[in-house]
Amino acid sequence: MINNDPTTRDLLRVVFLPNYRVSLAERIIPAADVAEQISTAGFEASGTSNMKFMLNGALTIGTLDGANIEMLEEAGADNIFIFGLTTEEAVALRPSYQPRAYYESQCWLREAIDLIRDGFFSPDERGLFQPLVSSLLDHDRFFVLADFAAYADTQQRISAAYADQPGWLRRAILNVARSGRFSSDRAIREYNRDIWHAEPVSVTREAVSNLNGLSLRRSTTGEFFIGGDGGEDGPSGRGT
Repeated sequence: MINNDPTTRDLLRVVFLPNYRVSLAERIIPAADVAEQISTAGFEASGTSNMKFMLNGALTIGTLDGANIEMLEEAGADNIFIFGLTTEEAVALRPSYQPRAYYESQCWLREAIDLIRDGFFSPDERGLFQPLVSSLLDHDRFFVLADFAAYADTQQRISAAYADQPGWLRRAILNVARSGRFSSDRAIREYNRDIWHAEPVSVTREAVSNLNGLSLRRSTTGEFFIGGDGGEDGPSGRGT
C-alpha cells in the first residue's frame, strides 16, 4: 500500500529482507536512524540487536523491557524514546484488562482496527485478518491496545526530534559514546570474574600460527584472543 501510494512512494518504502542474517544486519544496522524495540514490558523479549543499533548511532523507541532498561540508564532519558506500560503496571492491569474498551474510546485505534477488520489491507480476502482482530479485541495478551496511544504519541515526538537535525545528531553521538557498557569484552570479563573463575592465559601470534582457520585478534580494549573467520552462521542476537 505504501509503496504504491503516489504521495509517499518517493519518500518512504517498506522492504522485506528474507533470510535475515549477519551479512544483512551489517548493512541494515549502520544505516538505521531509528530502532523499534517494542516488546511488552515484563516479557523480556528484547535482546542484543537494540544494543547494536545504539552502538551504531540509531535512536531507540522502546518499552521498559529487557536491555532497553539498561540502555535508558546509559543513554539518558533525553536520548531514547520510552513509552508504554511498565512491568508493574502490566501486572496490575491484567486482571481487569478489557482491550475492547480502548478500541471504543480511542478514535485512531478504532480506525486502524476497522481498516484491518474490513479488509482494506486484504481486498482479495477480506476476512483474512479477522482472527487477529478478534484476538486483539477479546484477549490482547501483550497489551497492544493499551500501549497504542502512548506508541502513537511517541512516534510524533520522534518526527519532531528528527526535524531538528543538529539535535538528532547530538543524540546519536551520545548513544554511541555511552554504549561502552555493552562491550563483549566487559561481559566476558564479568562472566569470568563471577562464574567461570578461569585463569588468564598469555597467547602469542606464533602459538596459533599453525591452527587452521584461527587467528590471533585484538579486542577494543587491547587484549588478544583467538578467533575464527566468522561468517553467515555467526551469532547475531535476537531480532528487532
